[in-house]
Amino acid sequence: MATKRCYYEVLSLTKSADADSIKVSYRKLAMQYHPDRNVGNAEAEVLFKEAAEAYEILRDPEKRQRYDRYGHAGMDGMAMPDFGNADSVMDLFGDLFGGVFGGAGKGKGRRGPQAGNDFHLGIEIDLIDAMKGVEKKVKIPRDVTCKACSGNGCKPGSTPVRCKRCDGKGVVIQGNGFFRIQQTCSGCGGKGATITNPCTSCRGAGLIQEHEELVLNIPPGVDDGVNIRHTGSGEASRNGGPPGDLYVQIKVKKHSFFLRNGADLHCEVPVTFSQAALGGEIEIPSLDGKKIKFKLPAGIQSGEEAKVTGKGMPSLRGTRMGDLVLHVRLETPKNLTKRQEELFRELSELDHKHISPHRKSFLEKLKGLFGQSESDSSKDNKES
Repeated sequence: MATKRCYYEVLSLTKSADADSIKVSYRKLAMQYHPDRNVGNAEAEVLFKEAAEAYEILRDPEKRQRYDRYGHAGMDGMAMPDFGNADSVMDLFGDLFGGVFGGAGKGKGRRGPQAGNDFHLGIEIDLIDAMKGVEKKVKIPRDVTCKACSGNGCKPGSTPVRCKRCDGKGVVIQGNGFFRIQQTCSGCGGKGATITNPCTSCRGAGLIQEHEELVLNIPPGVDDGVNIRHTGSGEASRNGGPPGDLYVQIKVKKHSFFLRNGADLHCEVPVTFSQAALGGEIEIPSLDGKKIKFKLPAGIQSGEEAKVTGKGMPSLRGTRMGDLVLHVRLETPKNLTKRQEELFRELSELDHKHISPHRKSFLEKLKGLFGQSESDSSKDNKES
């Protein structure tokens, strides 16, 4: 499998590039490698699609931030447009080319049925919902086809009239050959027809706005910032095409105890001196509320990590479970009882007799440091 190039490298940019630089660089490459200018050139087609994919990520601040942090791996699970052919790219970014190649932005200057507008929605969920998946009911305002006129915008009994300015094409084309300028017809707004008797319900728009309740299925394993695409749940088309799509961006709330890092969960576990020294079985909570019994190894140090395999988050594709990573924090006891104080004093005396290798090394370094200082001081006194 070919390794993907860095998106900044694809667009010949540095990571500090601003939005305008990204747009200018992409437009230059798209003009250079467009299939209309490179007929039969497979390499140019690949470079054209590669530039479009890079631009799609770097033009979006949230996607760009995620890419800067995680690289190509951070794009897994994110909704991405189809870059399979030049037409789909022109649908997405046609406005950048001002009608060059006879193309236009989505829904502009085309007489054939076009998809409705996409609808974007943000939803906040708890970490436990991100783990198990959840159904969310939402009400969204969106354009739907007017039932009174069946979407044609005309009063019942009347029909749209062919535009005389563009002869029903919806566009006016200037120039010839490869370099053609296509402009939306000003007479009909690109529809190819005009309405003389508008529908009273939608006022000629063909669409009316309704609040519709949708049930959104959010799969297990979603991460913060992931976009989920619901095909056909966007706004209705204005000219008989399919509805647009609904894109749901997930915001995962921060948890009071667990910290998520990819598929792994992290938490801090306080342990006593005796537990750290002797080891033993401890109980720790899991995200789903169940208790997990974990055998703490004897001699574990404060700040060390221990791992509970398979007790983290599921991956979005369901291929594996992450781990639960425990961060050990040693608790120093306060308000000792008389008996506890006696035991700690006994332990302190034993510590002086049985010095650990790490402590021995530390004491030797101190001895060497202060011994050198005393030697230097004695030498200075003799010289004086």
